[in-house]
Amino acid sequence: MTFPAKPQVRPARPEFSSGPCPKRPGWSAEAVAAKAWLGRSHRAAGPKAQLKQAIDRTAAMLGLPADWRVGIVPASDTGAVEMALWSLLGPRPTDVLVWESFGAGWATDVVKQLKLPDVNVLKADYGQLPDLATVRPEADIVFTWNGTTSGARVPNADWIPAAREGLAICDATSAVFAQELDWSKLDVVTFSWQKVMGGEGAHGMLMLSPRAVERLETFAPDRPLPKIFRLTKNGKLIEGIFRGETINTPSMLCVADYIDALDWAESIGGAPALRARADANFAALQAWVDATPWVENLVADPAARSNTSVCLRIVDPGVAALPDAEQKAFVKRMVKLLEDEGAAFDVNGYRDAPAGLRIWCGATVETDDVKALTPWLDWAFAQALAEAQAA
Repeated sequence: MTFPAKPQVRPARPEFSSGPCPKRPGWSAEAVAAKAWLGRSHRAAGPKAQLKQAIDRTAAMLGLPADWRVGIVPASDTGAVEMALWSLLGPRPTDVLVWESFGAGWATDVVKQLKLPDVNVLKADYGQLPDLATVRPEADIVFTWNGTTSGARVPNADWIPAAREGLAICDATSAVFAQELDWSKLDVVTFSWQKVMGGEGAHGMLMLSPRAVERLETFAPDRPLPKIFRLTKNGKLIEGIFRGETINTPSMLCVADYIDALDWAESIGGAPALRARADANFAALQAWVDATPWVENLVADPAARSNTSVCLRIVDPGVAALPDAEQKAFVKRMVKLLEDEGAAFDVNGYRDAPAGLRIWCGATVETDDVKALTPWLDWAFAQALAEAQAA
């Protein structure tokens, strides 16, 4: 092969991590600090109003139906999903869709921790989707909209019956604000600020449809619920959670950071502009993939390819033939070369995923930086290959 020269132009912002994700363009700690209620109780009027503002602006930007509830909850997206699983599941059969690491984690909770009696785990390999047509209309559905660790997403929600009997519980943490969600087909949606909006960690968002609220108020799980999971009291929804009265103490610096991200998003045109930016970033990366013989998108079906957490596999025959552990070592060397040059940070695939690269292309990334990255990927591959051949 021809070994490319080292590129001369680096991405202006080499952060391509899939979580926490890159900050918005132009972000500064000073701008965030100026918005933050530091050293104040989150129950005071000003901080509480800011928490409610984060809730209301999220609902407005996402175009959420007016009768949905939105709350800020502990423990990031994981906490939000766990609250839903432990509080809602049980009265109906459950179908869990698994095609990447986080979906597998939810399946483990449902089967081994909750030990529900009628559970179907619909599983597919990384880069693929399960047979969505096999989802039972009478079942509660648990799924990730966008598989952060596999780069595969559901193309739409057409497979969810409009007249479904069960609830659709959707982990949308790397999809919301970057992909269009069909709210009419969903009942519980969760995400965290640290993903598409580039916010700080530890805080989750829980969004509930009226059907989900009805389930909460009519179903009492026969299992203990820790305080941070409890969404009802005396059979009624704890409405304060959805007015900014958080279950535990939030970081007001993190809240201000999320407000800052919302300000930026509104300034560029809101959710449509965010989705367009993610689409443009993905298109730039995929165009390079299509023209590059040593790499492919892990997801074969174009309709199922994520526009945020883009996962790539190395198909060069000499590397692809190696045992998995050696392929991972090869990718790790590429990643180290990129980091040492300041060209890209945190682009290794997820630890449980097949060997490969994972490059965040969400809205906070600049398309010019994606374009500047691709020559560096070619260079790092050639360098790692030369080293392997010389060894």
